[in-house]
Amino acid sequence: MLDDVKKVLIDEGALQKRVKELAIQITEDYRDKDLLMICILKGGVVFTSDLMKLINLPLAIDFMAVSSYGSSTKSSGVVRIQKDLDQEIEGKDVLIVEDIVDTGLTLHYLIENLLSRKPASLKVCCCLDKPERRVADIHVDYVGFNIPDEFVIGYGLDFAEKYRNLPYIGVLSENVYSK
Repeated sequence: MLDDVKKVLIDEGALQKRVKELAIQITEDYRDKDLLMICILKGGVVFTSDLMKLINLPLAIDFMAVSSYGSSTKSSGVVRIQKDLDQEIEGKDVLIVEDIVDTGLTLHYLIENLLSRKPASLKVCCCLDKPERRVADIHVDYVGFNIPDEFVIGYGLDFAEKYRNLPYIGVLSENVYSK
């Protein structure tokens, strides 16, 4: 598997340190609020799991699965909800937790969809942000790391459903997806 990683972009220690910092800030910002974290599957599950364990508040969690990639390294631009929320969000303070934001098209669609359900508030937290790829006009409230425009894997992020189990963020070797 290591042959498929061109380089380690963010090591495990740096990830855990930043997740703790984000959790402290979220705990402070959501004190005395009805926090519902929405984990965007599948990529966001590792980040969400680590983050929620460190947030010192009672909170609820739900899951959505959306797709715009398939097995490609580029977004198709077409967003499909594959799994919707199990609970209502009206009147709740909602925090979307994403693995990565690049063009912002998927997130823009998600934000519009969720705002139509009348939450008390809606914010976004992402582990990784690629601002130079941004196409949609969106705001990310909590950002783990800004990264360059490279295809990354690990810590929940995949290529063709593989590599999610890496404990760090690595850059996928071109020889893997050029085959």
